[in-house]
Amino acid sequence: MKPQVTIVGGGMITNDQILPSLYQIQRQGRIGEIVICALQARPLKELADSEMFHRAFPGQSFRASPAVDGNLDQPYPDLFREEIARMPPRNIVVAAVPDQLHYPVIMAALQANQHVLSVKPLVLKATQSLEIEREALARGLVVGVEYHKRFDDRSLLARRRYREGLFGEFKLGTARLLEKWYYRHSNFQNWCTAENSDAFTYIGCHYVDQVHFITGLLPVAVSVYGLRDRYPNGNEGFLWTDARVIWNNGACLNVQNALGFPDAAPGTNTQGLTMYCAGPEGGAWIDHSDQYRGLKYCYTRNPGGAGATTYAEPSTDYFQYLDLGGPGLVPVGYGFRSVDFIVTTILRVEAAPPEQRPALLKEIDAAGVMATPANSLYNELVMEAGRLSILNGGREALIEYEPHPKAQLAG
Repeated sequence: MKPQVTIVGGGMITNDQILPSLYQIQRQGRIGEIVICALQARPLKELADSEMFHRAFPGQSFRASPAVDGNLDQPYPDLFREEIARMPPRNIVVAAVPDQLHYPVIMAALQANQHVLSVKPLVLKATQSLEIEREALARGLVVGVEYHKRFDDRSLLARRRYREGLFGEFKLGTARLLEKWYYRHSNFQNWCTAENSDAFTYIGCHYVDQVHFITGLLPVAVSVYGLRDRYPNGNEGFLWTDARVIWNNGACLNVQNALGFPDAAPGTNTQGLTMYCAGPEGGAWIDHSDQYRGLKYCYTRNPGGAGATTYAEPSTDYFQYLDLGGPGLVPVGYGFRSVDFIVTTILRVEAAPPEQRPALLKEIDAAGVMATPANSLYNELVMEAGRLSILNGGREALIEYEPHPKAQLAG
């Protein structure tokens, strides 16, 4: 029987990446029913009514929970638990909720014997990540963390060549990822607030993960300076952040993040990574301009959608729909490849005899291509250290891995 997939969360990432990726996998005949459970029905109705989904995936649909024919704004905070509980065991739960809500969703899924695909970051505390790792291994379940930049060919190429010694050793780097201003008008203003998260935690984790993914180095100290700003609804958040991450070889990475890139600017954001390295006889350099992929378009009209502009510099690499001649449209890009890789890994583990699953899970952890709790704990330590720092005026927080992983303020 084809596995059922239950997505918990009906927000932006579900619309932009998770649901269309799963629709494509469903169209390929590899998964069965898709259920989307959200706090309220309104975002589910928007997904169900999406013109793009009807065009790209004709005849496909999901079951909405709560149903979209009732009160669209009635909250159902515990409905996800009911949906997970009624699933047959060893299917798939996708955690696509705000950062601070990942842990209860993931643990509810594991305790119901479900595999998990989680959007990044996995959780905000190292102790929670360790608990998730133990629970999943004991039950022979996969927990894949959807750091989609790992599946950008640029990252994979840099990783191979760095580990072949072609770049020497990473010494100094800068990264930026600023999302557009319209994010402030979205549901972010209700959850990405100063007490819960910040721009570095939500966005900057991509580039911390990417530097480790390329180099294998581990972060050991973090300081994050945050600027408080107001959302349209009056809530306060750290909407501008500047982070400094020190690595275990002494290297330093600076990461700038914000919900503040102009809506009128081309592209969906501005982002990139520069790494300066040193070899035995000279310097080396990695420079990725991730928001601009060589396309310049000027349309006759605004194509529509949040942040859309008449002049555009679209990226074909993260996620796009292509017409390949069949019914509907085909999603392409590393956003799709990332979801597909995690689902494929889950199906591979599930197809293995039960006695072989623990060894297979260890093999997946060791390969390090897909982020798991066991091979990416450093991310949770950076998130924990970053939150300590930003809430204490940018003071440095130190990361320890032995004897027990923890983050604490320096001094």
